[in-house]
Amino acid sequence: MRERGRTRRLMGLGARTGGALLKTRLGGQADWRSLGEALFEGLSELKGPAMKLAQIMSQWDDLLPPDLVEELSRLQRQAEPMPWPRIRETLVTQYGELDSHFQEIEERPFASASMGQVHRAVTHDGDTVVLKIQYPGLDEVLESDLKQVKRIMRLGRWFKVPQARLDALFEELAAGLRKELDYLAEAEALSRYRERYRNEPRLVIPEPLCELTGKHVLAMRFVEGTPLRELESADDATRQKIAATLADWVTEELFTYGELHADPHAGNFAADDQGRLVIYDFGAVIPVPEARLKAMMQLLEATLAKDPMAMDEALLKMGGRQGQGAPLSLYKESADCVAPLFAPGKQNFDDVRVHRRLRELTPKVWAAMDRLQPPADTLLLSRTLNGHYWNLVRLGARLDMHARAQPLLAWAREA
Repeated sequence: MRERGRTRRLMGLGARTGGALLKTRLGGQADWRSLGEALFEGLSELKGPAMKLAQIMSQWDDLLPPDLVEELSRLQRQAEPMPWPRIRETLVTQYGELDSHFQEIEERPFASASMGQVHRAVTHDGDTVVLKIQYPGLDEVLESDLKQVKRIMRLGRWFKVPQARLDALFEELAAGLRKELDYLAEAEALSRYRERYRNEPRLVIPEPLCELTGKHVLAMRFVEGTPLRELESADDATRQKIAATLADWVTEELFTYGELHADPHAGNFAADDQGRLVIYDFGAVIPVPEARLKAMMQLLEATLAKDPMAMDEALLKMGGRQGQGAPLSLYKESADCVAPLFAPGKQNFDDVRVHRRLRELTPKVWAAMDRLQPPADTLLLSRTLNGHYWNLVRLGARLDMHARAQPLLAWAREA
């Protein structure tokens, strides 16, 4: 009965979304805020894959209507928590008698997300820990929810998004969600990253507590920090320090270790009282092959050279274009949008002119979807880098991307 109820509600949300998209496609004005409010209310209670999809969508600041993005972003900040008795079920399944492991567990979570929520606890040794607790029964409804999400995603065909891209997006989402349910794998990723960056004084990665971690509960030492979204009002020196650390860390991950923390939403990052970048939630870590990196850097070089033909050649090599006729004018406009951020000297990521041009470009990108098809093996990588771009925007970063990019472009030219 519960599963049928979830299915009906997801189908209802999908129908409402489809109605808004159809109204827009026919030239009308959709009420995006009203739709966003409905999605927030429905998905924050349902949790699971559909809510995760909405959180991912909220990171596409440059593609979706601002009112819709604003409402979906609430799912990252203030999703409705699951009642304590249900969460306690998972804890009891994991630990048995809770009093034998903890002096205290706070019943009110200090973070709620799509797949679980986080509660503070105190061990009998007096250590403050956090427990990332998977929502009960989530693994049982995962596949059913994914079927409904796939139906909702088919609405993208109305905007000429190729079926191959929709399928690739779905497979990316499904694989990521299945992996996110593996808390033992996340504990291993935490340990790997702590070892990797043990000598990096600007980073803090929580320590997993393996003796308290199991299939549905991940235990970590508590690391206090100010969430990235709240840093928008912090002093400029702190914001610039965190922005530089974030940019350096993402670059090192990719070009030194061939790996990427692939969940860039702002709730996964914070600053501690020493101005260090705190990184939470390692449920999504992906390998990034060298060949893929070089192909993307070759596209960037063609973009910075404002050479539409070279951009098209790079996209063809990546499998990123189909059909007849390269949209050369779109390439040129895209290059004009991107190039200013890579001009010599420090550039301001908070420059609203750049954001405005990106938004103005969006309808043209959708219109060219019959010829463009971002390759499946770069979808998650591109989405992650896009998410970090918007994190840098939130921080008001001022970075010399020209100096940062030059050695990477040179590396990509090597045979």
